Amino acid sequence: MNKVQIITDSCSDLTTGLMKEYGIDYCMMRTVFEGVEKPADLAWTPEDVHKFYDTIRGGKRITTTQVPVEEFQRVYEKYLKEGCDIVYIGCSGKQSGSVNTSAVLAKKLKEQYPDQTVYSIDSLNACLGEGMLAIEAAKLAQNGNSAEEINDIILEKRKDVNEYVTVHSLDSLRRAGRVKGSAAFFGNLMGVKPIIIADANGEQAAFKKSKGRLGSFKEIVNLMKESIIKPEEQTLYLVHADCKDEEIEQLKAMIREQIPVKDIHTSYIGPIIGASIGPDAVGIFAYGKKVTFRTGE
Repeated sequence: MNKVQIITDSCSDLTTGLMKEYGIDYCMMRTVFEGVEKPADLAWTPEDVHKFYDTIRGGKRITTTQVPVEEFQRVYEKYLKEGCDIVYIGCSGKQSGSVNTSAVLAKKLKEQYPDQTVYSIDSLNACLGEGMLAIEAAKLAQNGNSAEEINDIILEKRKDVNEYVTVHSLDSLRRAGRVKGSAAFFGNLMGVKPIIIADANGEQAAFKKSKGRLGSFKEIVNLMKESIIKPEEQTLYLVHADCKDEEIEQLKAMIREQIPVKDIHTSYIGPIIGASIGPDAVGIFAYGKKVTFRTGE
């Protein structure tokens, strides 16, 4: 049986530390600012993060592109030449075309590497929801599961990811075309903060509203408390778009008070998701009840 390499993309928002710990690699998407295209590198410093989000705070827009086929080919061939099978866990197909690009390239590479296989999985998630699945896949690979077995398990597990994100407004997401919801969600009512989830189809969906920043923190914690399964056995992932330290510590304290998770991992929302969601967004991710909500139902 071939060794299995797990690969994800810039939307996963995995830190370099997590990727090193679990042996995960990733394909870089691109950001575009004032006509200059750059790789969406997840190895950024706090200074890079502040500069990135301050640019958006200043009213300027950063756009993004999917993983170029040349980037997929570069990363895939590195491992195919080593005799590895590949399981790529990509951003939701509702938000990026990368998983389709991967699938097309995989068919072409099969001709050149007939003894290896590339699986392209639509995670139905983004950010650490996608990253969590990549970590789960990497654990399976370390335990000796085949690429086919990993593919089947992750396809079954992807709707177990529970995501609750709050933002100051939906303006950035609306401009980027990244969120679905009724027209009522798009009004900037004074002090009302939207709650976003990844729905069963992989859409980023405006799910609820909450009054005030603190109220939105309480709401996402309550929602996670209701949906998480076996919290004591898992790490909860907390991500944010350059929020104040005191806000993050406040949210962590609320989580610990309400949900007995084994650990809380805190990191930044990366450049691809960040360009769409905007500054000061914050979200929590964990495994729980299967997601059944579909936008519009």
